[in-house]
Amino acid sequence: MANLERLRLLEEFAKEEPNNPFNWYALALETETSQPDKALFYFRKVLKDFPEYLPVYFPSAHFFAENELIQEAKETFESGIELAKQIKESKALRELQNAYQNFLFEYDLD
Repeated sequence: MANLERLRLLEEFAKEEPNNPFNWYALALETETSQPDKALFYFRKVLKDFPEYLPVYFPSAHFFAENELIQEAKETFESGIELAKQIKESKALRELQNAYQNFLFEYDLD
């Protein structure tokens, strides 16, 4: 399936089921390389409207960092780590903590 066709399909899913965070998350992932402005909108939408959707934290934090939104990346990692602790998702917690430590080291942050 071509990227444009997949994108149209995901947009239709989001329109049909706007309260499903996966639809917006999938749009963010699909557009992060080809349309970073749209991806930024979709990542922020999921984080704002569906803060309990744990899968969004890891890729969105990386996306923010890659797009020089360093403070937003830091806050996103921290929020994801807190959420993973709250809902006792130990595997996601370890992954987020490791990625966060790498991020802090790479950007020379404390």
